[in-house]
Amino acid sequence: MSESGSLGRVLVVDDSDVIRHLITVNLELEGFEVIQAYDGQDCLDRVHEVNPVVITLDAVMPRLDGWRTASRLRQDPQVKHVKIVMVTASTQAADRRRGAEAGVDVFMAKPFDPGELVRTVRELAGHPAD
Repeated sequence: MSESGSLGRVLVVDDSDVIRHLITVNLELEGFEVIQAYDGQDCLDRVHEVNPVVITLDAVMPRLDGWRTASRLRQDPQVKHVKIVMVTASTQAADRRRGAEAGVDVFMAKPFDPGELVRTVRELAGHPAD
């Protein structure tokens, strides 16, 4: 655990208020500190100040989509190590390949099981369930 007693900070990026809230509540209940961003550009604008251990990232968003956001995160030496979970309704093989090429660590389909998302974020943050 970090000094604040949390399992780490997660940046939740999704243009849907409902999805952001659902992910936030589940991660906070698990002990993570959660910061929200509404699209890829907002994520890139805030990632250095937030300093997350994991980013959950929607694929289809206004201004800057998840694939381009992931690619830009991977090109940034200060945050390229941050784990990325792409949470999206786009589940076609081509989209999965595109995510892998952009540097996404885990691809999770919407609708997602909140428990599975929490387990995935815990593992990526280095806190597997006991």
